[in-house]
Amino acid sequence: MALLPKDITRRFTESVWLTELSETPRWRCGLIRSTRILFAVARDITDGQLTLRAMSLVYTTLLSLVPLLAVSFSVLKAFGVHNQIEPLLLNLLAPLGDQGLKISSNIISFVENMKVGVLGSLGVALLFYTVVALMQKIETAFNHTWRVSQSRALTQRFSDYLSVLMIGPVLVISALGLTSTMLNTSAVQWLASIEPFGSLITLATSLIPYVLIICAFVFIYIFIPNTKVKLKPACIGALVAGVLWQTAGWGFATFVTSSAKTAAVYSAFASLIFFLIWLYVGWLILLVGASIAFYVQNPDYVTSPRRELKLSNNLKERVALLLMIKVADHFYHGQAACTAKELALSANIPSDVAAKILDSLERKNLIKQSNDSIPVYLPAQPLDEMSVKQVFDAIRAADEDRNLNSRQLPKNPQIDTIFAQLDASLEQTFSTQIIKDLVTHERTTDG
Repeated sequence: MALLPKDITRRFTESVWLTELSETPRWRCGLIRSTRILFAVARDITDGQLTLRAMSLVYTTLLSLVPLLAVSFSVLKAFGVHNQIEPLLLNLLAPLGDQGLKISSNIISFVENMKVGVLGSLGVALLFYTVVALMQKIETAFNHTWRVSQSRALTQRFSDYLSVLMIGPVLVISALGLTSTMLNTSAVQWLASIEPFGSLITLATSLIPYVLIICAFVFIYIFIPNTKVKLKPACIGALVAGVLWQTAGWGFATFVTSSAKTAAVYSAFASLIFFLIWLYVGWLILLVGASIAFYVQNPDYVTSPRRELKLSNNLKERVALLLMIKVADHFYHGQAACTAKELALSANIPSDVAAKILDSLERKNLIKQSNDSIPVYLPAQPLDEMSVKQVFDAIRAADEDRNLNSRQLPKNPQIDTIFAQLDASLEQTFSTQIIKDLVTHERTTDG
């Protein structure tokens, strides 16, 4: 009897999400984990956040591309290798074919015509600000993927971003030059004439673009997010994104070649349209790789297909107090601080739910993260100065911002009186209940 599509879907779902990995062969365990990650990434794409952020980065790139290349051009010119920037740009725009050649020529013309010396101090400052703004927009997109709510401080942005913009182009050009020099040495040429070394060298040469783009993606995934990213997840995400990049480049080149009618319809605008599409595809691939790296490093965020969990206000307050006491207890008794995953397990809630609560407490300066490769949580204030009222206030104001808060609501004296009474009752009851007392009482009760 043939299986119905509904039965096939049910069996597939059970085999992927209900299988106990500890009792599964290693090869099948890896296959199931990979399938779960692919499902999670596909869910992120269909939710629309990745595509929206990719489109936003396209717009920002258009505004900042010429200033970015101008800064890189100035740095490379100091080393006498500024002529290498055009071949690099041509390589990035290679999928556009003749259109890419035209676009890169125009961009280089803009960059060369930009006279930094006549801009003045204000013009140079705006030039660097535009470049830093692009980097900040990229960081925001990556922080969203990594569930990080706080960006770098302003001073850290300028120091980190500008150091990369100054050193990065030199390192990229040096790597390309070193690779080209090595391939043209007499020793390599001699080996190329001997089989099977000739075939191996040819294969290695064809793989060099993949290796370079993967190395670039690894650096981006580790440096850009405002969190600690491990090397292995970054390499896995970069490997997938690098292969997708080269494959998409081949497919896009075929699309451009076969789009003669489109070019005829849009005439002079065809180059711009193809350029925008390729920018969007490139950013989307980069964000997909970042999403893969995130799920590899944080497998507990890979959840089964279900509705997003929404906590009631009562449950949020209970969880927040539970997590606050857990952090305070470990600190007070000199035990190892807990990671976000350990805190989520202790509260028996999903990691993504715990992350939102922890973020609310951190925003109100009740807890803080360490600078470890896997951050742990510590109290941000002395335990005898933190009250239960502060924890409740952090949760009650968690989702308020300057664009939507209680001050924008219509004035109603009766409602204002009710909430004033509620605030006064909370202040009277819980402002004197100190977190330190709850920690010592919990230990005494457990003993």
